[in-house]
Amino acid sequence: MSISEQRLALIKTIIKDDESATEEEEEEILHKLLEESLSKNTVTEHENKLTFGQKAADRLAKFAGSWVFIILFFLTLVVWITINTILLTRPYDVYPFILLNLILSCLAAIQAPVIMMSQNRQEEKDRLRAKNDYRVNLKSEIIIEDIHQKLDDILENQEELIKRLITLEERQNK
Repeated sequence: MSISEQRLALIKTIIKDDESATEEEEEEILHKLLEESLSKNTVTEHENKLTFGQKAADRLAKFAGSWVFIILFFLTLVVWITINTILLTRPYDVYPFILLNLILSCLAAIQAPVIMMSQNRQEEKDRLRAKNDYRVNLKSEIIIEDIHQKLDDILENQEELIKRLITLEERQNK
């Protein structure tokens, strides 16, 4: 039986409270489980697989969602409008600002899909993190269940020893 099959059997044993596995088998499997580290750094694992375009999309999404972008964008609009309404005698983009609207539409058309791509990658990262958390939590649950069982056994043995000591004391007193 391979380690993964043994681990699966132990998990089934704990989940179903089945008494079919012997204590030695459970102990061996638990020690193998303890030796193996399940936790992974999912962030670096995911980031190592990103292409140049994906990294660029993430940087753009990070910048586009910042206060720096909002302030620069607002200042650019104010400067554009000021230049075309007050400073220039022959403005290149008159009042309804058709050129500005075209530029803003193009920016939105490009920016929205790039941000959505970045969000999809973030969801993928979250799925990897959730899967890793589940594995670590399952391992912890198995180990805690084993510790709890061992503690119950120790308490039972202690109670049995106390009863024996009381019996021995009573015999000695008689």
